[in-house]
Amino acid sequence: MEVILLERISRLGQMGDTVKVKDGFARNFLLPQGKALRANEANKKKFEGQRAQLEARNLERKSEASHVAETLDGKSFTVVRSAGETGQLYGSVSTRDIADLLTAEGFTVARNQIELNHPIKTIGLTNVAIALHPEVEVTITLNIARTADEAERQAKGETLTTAEAIYGEDINDNARPENFFDPNVEFGEEENA
Repeated sequence: MEVILLERISRLGQMGDTVKVKDGFARNFLLPQGKALRANEANKKKFEGQRAQLEARNLERKSEASHVAETLDGKSFTVVRSAGETGQLYGSVSTRDIADLLTAEGFTVARNQIELNHPIKTIGLTNVAIALHPEVEVTITLNIARTADEAERQAKGETLTTAEAIYGEDINDNARPENFFDPNVEFGEEENA
């Protein structure tokens, strides 16, 4: 199906472009969201009549997004979550969690503006792209840690995915595997004591 774009859509085209898209994409997303019109003569005339209004609205949205981008770009946010000693989270950090975090910090960001290919499932520093407008994108850093203290250590560059890194080198010398198993005994052989 051919449609006329009413705004810039990444990987598709600019405002006013006539592009060919799959029918389902047009019917289920572009047309209901008001991002495009079917490409026919009546709609082409309608678009040309509304072009100045659409460009003015787009410019206004872009300037608002740029204003938010100036304060948001490059900021770091801390997320405290439960995780195992290997750094694997008991759950994940999704776009909804990130949107809630940014809203709590005073930024208006919807979860569909956060570009996250898959949920974050490990502790550490992660860069996340946020598309505030089709032409305005910023990157924030999420510091995902078990505690605020660990978040500070990670921000300084430490990697906290081993027990020694978390608790220190002298974690518990009695808990070392060589204290439980005799390396001289072969598997299946019993000691005669």
